[in-house]
Amino acid sequence: QLQLVESGGGLVQAGGSLRISCAASGSIFSIVTMGWYRQGPGKQRELVTTITTANDTNYAGSVKGRFTISRDNAQNTAYLQMNNLKSDDTAVYYCNACSVLYRIDSWGQGTQVTVSS
Repeated sequence: QLQLVESGGGLVQAGGSLRISCAASGSIFSIVTMGWYRQGPGKQRELVTTITTANDTNYAGSVKGRFTISRDNAQNTAYLQMNNLKSDDTAVYYCNACSVLYRIDSWGQGTQVTVSS
């Protein structure tokens, strides 16, 4: 399993931008799919976006065109660039590393993103 540590969360005004990061331990970062999930107040955790080992990306409809996921395998880090933030984006954002082949499913502790209107 990987140890994942998120950072970069905070308070931002609606319409603003924020980039959060997920740093992974270990040497297997390049073989896992990375994903960002979020859980808003009173809501269930939901998938935001994923990026595969081939850099194929997938986005939830609510963030498409505003959020961009990327990964730097040399730095063992995944990023989520969030633009044009809305109050509905307020949530704890969790990083996930997943590989069915290698039976990996690791989660970070989460980072709070609060968007003020």
